[in-house]
Amino acid sequence: MSRLQRRITEAAEAALAQRGFVTVIDVLTGLRWLRAGQVDTWRQGGAATLEELTAVDGARMTEAALLLRRWALERGLTEGESAYLSSGRDRGELRFLAGGEESVFRVHWVSPDMSEARRKRLAERQTKAPDLVAVEPQREWRCAGCGGTGPYLIMEGTEPYCLTCADLDHLVLLPAGNAALSRRAKKESGLAALVVRFNQRRKRYERLGILVEESALALAEEQCLADEEVRLRRRERDRERRAGEDVEFQARMAAEIVRLFPGCPPERAEEIARHAGQRGSGRVGRTAAARVLDENAVTLAVIASVRHLDTDYDRLLMSGIPRVEARERIRSGIDRVLARWRSEIVGAAGHNGRHGQLA
Repeated sequence: MSRLQRRITEAAEAALAQRGFVTVIDVLTGLRWLRAGQVDTWRQGGAATLEELTAVDGARMTEAALLLRRWALERGLTEGESAYLSSGRDRGELRFLAGGEESVFRVHWVSPDMSEARRKRLAERQTKAPDLVAVEPQREWRCAGCGGTGPYLIMEGTEPYCLTCADLDHLVLLPAGNAALSRRAKKESGLAALVVRFNQRRKRYERLGILVEESALALAEEQCLADEEVRLRRRERDRERRAGEDVEFQARMAAEIVRLFPGCPPERAEEIARHAGQRGSGRVGRTAAARVLDENAVTLAVIASVRHLDTDYDRLLMSGIPRVEARERIRSGIDRVLARWRSEIVGAAGHNGRHGQLA
């Protein structure tokens, strides 16, 4: 098996374990040839082709897609069609490549264990037109229609349009934060659009709210008031269930750390798992790969802990050393700790770092 095939297999296995199906997009992001924020930009019509945003050319993308297809067929996965449509005002078909055959990209691969009901829902979801998306711009911009500007823009092709030119200026913004209200308002609204903003630090778009018709919002508010107590009880049950799932996941992650690094003291492994696997943290332990205990993702969580607790990395940053240079300086120290922990000998030396905030 080639190195690329092995990496594709790891990315595909992680997506399949997490969702029951896998797409070429899952593999391209798993290979780190593409970031989630770049996928969002493409889906919103911000790039003519996905190839413009990836770290490799179209030929390499096609090779990865064909290797995914070979792996999926060997695993007995079922092929399904995916409609890739823009979330811009035109809802046009998205393009993957500047030139060449794209059919291998426009499919998803489904686990044979998925129930028929879930297969049907997946097929409906994959062929459904995406939600319209309005973007809060980060810099000055001009509408391609009227030459004006505004708080949000929506893409049509690769051109930005204001809400007035996009026929969305009669909608009102419902801020994010109340999932039930947002869901009901969107359902009752004949026209709606998600509102997002790009987070520079996380390199991804984050939801700010939803634009809906004012009458739909009023009706949704009435519906939510009518069953507020029921929803409160349901949220409390869900919170307790998620807390139990987090404890179980962190225990499994700690056990996997000890398996990969038998020299790592159990209490340190538990500490790493608790920190990296904290819900909502955005850390490596909450990625799809880590949730299925992918070896590379678990190792990255261990490295993050060692970097901050067993080296001078934090001190170097505080003294003004650039992050890239600081990481290079402490690389050998990390390697020594990992080498010691990979041994079977568990000793006090494996936990001699200072305690403090982890990455």
